[in-house]
Amino acid sequence: MPRNRLGLIPLAAVMLVMAWPAAADPQAPAKKITYEQAYGTGPREGGLARLDGMVSWLDDESCLVREWDEKAGAMRFFRIAARTGVKTPHLDLESMQKGLPQGFAAGTQAAASADMSRLIFNSRNDLYLYMPKTQAFRRLTANPAPEKTPRLSPDARYVAYTRDNNLWACDLETGLEFQITADGSETILNGYESWVYMEEVSNRQSQSAAFWWSPDSRKLVFQRFDDSPVPVFNIVRSTGVHGELERQRYPKAGDPNPRVKVGIASLPDNTVVWADFDERADEYLAWPKWSADSSRVVVQWMNRGQDEIKLFDVDPATGKKREIYGEKQPAWVEFFPDIHFLKDGSGFLLRTDADGWSHLYLYNLAGNLRARLTRGEWAVGGISLVDEKNKRVYFTAAKDDTAGTQLFRVGFDGRDLEQLTREPGTHITQVSPGGSYFTDSFSTASSGARQAIYRTDGSLVRSIPAPDASPWEGYQLAKKELFRIPTEDGIALPAYWILPPDLDRSKKYPVLFQVYGGPAAPTVSDTYPSISQLYLAQEGIIVMSVDHRGSGHFGKKGTALMHRNLGKWEINDLIQAVKWLREQPFIDASKIGITGSSYGGYATCLALTRGAGYFTHGLAGSSVTDWRLYDSIYTERYMDSPAENKEGYESGSVITQAKNLKGVLFIEHGDMDDNVHMQNSVQLINALMDEGKDFDFALFPNQRHGYGGKKRDAANRRAVDFWFRHLLGRSND
Repeated sequence: MPRNRLGLIPLAAVMLVMAWPAAADPQAPAKKITYEQAYGTGPREGGLARLDGMVSWLDDESCLVREWDEKAGAMRFFRIAARTGVKTPHLDLESMQKGLPQGFAAGTQAAASADMSRLIFNSRNDLYLYMPKTQAFRRLTANPAPEKTPRLSPDARYVAYTRDNNLWACDLETGLEFQITADGSETILNGYESWVYMEEVSNRQSQSAAFWWSPDSRKLVFQRFDDSPVPVFNIVRSTGVHGELERQRYPKAGDPNPRVKVGIASLPDNTVVWADFDERADEYLAWPKWSADSSRVVVQWMNRGQDEIKLFDVDPATGKKREIYGEKQPAWVEFFPDIHFLKDGSGFLLRTDADGWSHLYLYNLAGNLRARLTRGEWAVGGISLVDEKNKRVYFTAAKDDTAGTQLFRVGFDGRDLEQLTREPGTHITQVSPGGSYFTDSFSTASSGARQAIYRTDGSLVRSIPAPDASPWEGYQLAKKELFRIPTEDGIALPAYWILPPDLDRSKKYPVLFQVYGGPAAPTVSDTYPSISQLYLAQEGIIVMSVDHRGSGHFGKKGTALMHRNLGKWEINDLIQAVKWLREQPFIDASKIGITGSSYGGYATCLALTRGAGYFTHGLAGSSVTDWRLYDSIYTERYMDSPAENKEGYESGSVITQAKNLKGVLFIEHGDMDDNVHMQNSVQLINALMDEGKDFDFALFPNQRHGYGGKKRDAANRRAVDFWFRHLLGRSND
């Protein structure tokens, strides 16, 4: 459910983006985007420009890039010198494949050292080591139980992993395997995340790994989960004759949570010390973080009510803890995913929204504030690099425009705040390890993505051109416009719409809202629209999105309005947007559609029930329909428990609003969804049937929270057909 709120999305390995279009020849008929181009189900005439994919910085002067070789049908890795642009081969997967035994795929390694000199493959339920430069290949494990989540140590000498829910490590030099824990079972998970932590604490970034190497590569801090108190939810896979039963430990709102311990293991003596926390306490322990010298571990503690958080400094030798920071807020607090401890041991950097906006603070290890680095009614999105040598912090923020993201730096004393990215828009950046350069991939509402390398004084080193600079030459493309919609109580809601390129203001056009709607999860951004959005607009549908007051644009003060009130402000502000649309002469108020998935599915269902009479059509995917049916951590953060907030759970439920349904509602869900269980849609369908309401429903067999392959294609086709039929009165030919 959670979205990457105001932080950066990691730069994709290979970015498929649209270069901004050249003007169409006025003498020639404009080309039109095809369905196949928009949804990727066939050959893409015009194509997408493929930019070099920046994987990571290798050092302060060179970065690792991977490119797809169309002719060879293989991925190739290159080292690019930032200053000169000289590109040299770093790793050739086609050649590497020749050194691998039959059945191993070069592009599917499970772990890799930073310089790609050691690769770990997880195949046939065992781990294998491959060193591309020498083409040395060695089997590491031989066990019928599968190894999971392999992670190389920083020095690439060890690999740690889980097997049978125990934590293990292997010395790659000697081949010696260490069993670190021995009590793993169906309910005891050592180094492997309990589902609710994986989904709501690490936000799936961990891929279920719950262990972290120390910088000196000789220790591991890990979490041990006891899932025995957590209720089981049964998911049925309807394949074969008798089907298959999947038992999932899933705490719903108000249910018992997993019990958690934090252990510190030392290698090669293979000892474990447990941190001094009460395993049976109803609390959260998360995000263990090593000090730079590997002498300390800091663990984040949060109470079950999620309105108080503390940082504890833990001694790895004894497990004794010492509180170094504490924070309490009236609505809720959140974990600190990018806390940074200075290498000299003098303190740590913290990003918190305690004053109503996410900002940076520097503390000493006693928990005393040394300096406030940023301030104002704008939000820091994430820490990009801490340059301790020059005492500066690089970070991303939406400072002057909440719809854009820029790269900044500031001194440890809070002085010399400087914006490094100069053009408007949304910038995805990576700063080199020494702070000399940064890569920048950015776009705006009116121009497609560009990529370049800059010095950290903001000066351009060189641009990285797309192979095809004008893939859409001759197309008359729709335009995305950013603006604000006034509300009756004085809030100006961020919004955008994508108008048909041949808009005739004397005619009436249908509108399709594309929403998510969760707390601090905005969708309105200064970025170029997707091809599917341009396609819908080209065909005559105004594509639109509006962010409500709790979306993050208005800081924690705005987001906190959603506390104990999920569903209230989302629909209130969407209704305000529809009222504004009705005043526009070219809007067809009888055709106002809305669509979204996950939280967006919830918002869609609520728009046609709680917001009945304003929205006329909705397509809701994988929807939460009652917050009592969703997981404990996410739901209680915003709603408290059902026992504490009965009224809020009732008013925020789509099921209790089913009697108010007005308009055409299409519901879809994957039957194997382990995040938002299909139970949500089934219970809503039951309520709609009891109320005698009409609706449509599509089930996607063997699909989780997101669909893949042919099921994704089927979902796209069905959605487009739905909107063409109801908003345009025709089929999608």
